[in-house]
Amino acid sequence: MTKKLWFQVAIGLLLSLLIVKYFMEIRAIFKPFIIILKTVFIPLLLGGVLYYVTEPIQRFVEKRGVPRWGSLIIIVVLLVAGVSGFLLLIGTPISKQVNNLVDNAPYIGEKIQETTDYVLDNKDHWPPQVGQFIDSISNSLQDIAVKGSRMIVTFVSGAVSATFTLILVPFFFIFMLKDHEKFAPRIYGLFTGERRAWIKKTLGDIDSALRSYVQGQVLISFLLALMMFIGYLIIKLDYALLLSILAFFMNMIPFIGPWVSLIPALVIALIQKPILVVWVGVITLAAQQIESNLITPNVMGKSLDIHPLTVITIVLAAGNIAGFIGILIAIPTYAVIKVIVKNIYEERNKIKDAATKTL
Repeated sequence: MTKKLWFQVAIGLLLSLLIVKYFMEIRAIFKPFIIILKTVFIPLLLGGVLYYVTEPIQRFVEKRGVPRWGSLIIIVVLLVAGVSGFLLLIGTPISKQVNNLVDNAPYIGEKIQETTDYVLDNKDHWPPQVGQFIDSISNSLQDIAVKGSRMIVTFVSGAVSATFTLILVPFFFIFMLKDHEKFAPRIYGLFTGERRAWIKKTLGDIDSALRSYVQGQVLISFLLALMMFIGYLIIKLDYALLLSILAFFMNMIPFIGPWVSLIPALVIALIQKPILVVWVGVITLAAQQIESNLITPNVMGKSLDIHPLTVITIVLAAGNIAGFIGILIAIPTYAVIKVIVKNIYEERNKIKDAATKTL
């Protein structure tokens, strides 16, 4: 019975649960390490994203005989020039749209209040189910306001510490570009024989999975934001550039992000001209269909091969467990775990086949 797969899986799950249980009981011992990990995690994450985005450039220039220090200088110069050019290109439009948004904030708030009052005053004319839904929303508005104010206070209080934390991003980024080829050998160099070959292969597969995800997600988010920006310009929606930039960053979050970025676009459209709400919905739906059926299959291919239902489940679970950071890292973490489990399974089958042939 001990050789059965289900028995081995059950034992593995039980041992994992015991490890988690005892870790939770003695977690106070690891609190200093957890604080250190939280401090370096965000800079490490952002540095890793920048590394995977710029690594193809480094590979391209080094294939043409440029030394490592030369490729680092080229990448830094390109990044500085790109950011500067981007700010010069859209800085003035963004500042104008931000100023307009600030100036129109009282008007927008007044329109939202008028719409809310109209819905509440006429809720008796709606079907019973709609009326109950409106009552439940109105009853929870106070809780939402309290939680929102707390989130704002938390955000403001953490802004200073986040600024100091972000200073570490360039150091992690430069370190990864400079010594990324030394990381894997230092790990699998601790082992010998077939185990060393397996760890080397697994680390290579993890690197490929992360590279495919980060590079693909950035490109997909850019193309999706570009499509939405063009659509917003066609329908002459106010704050089109701001909404498109928001869509770019929100699209980094699988499944949830695109719909979160849709909410402010719908609010602006409703206030500007109610008919634009329909056009914003059409543009968003069309962009999502093009992204899911045309862009993502060609950019990502089958490198990750994750079912959409799995993505939804992982993102929602990660959000409940670790909040916003959990949502960001949910899919790449799942991809890494999937690679490790897949390689373990393949290695197990290889050992099993070898043992069967020996017998």
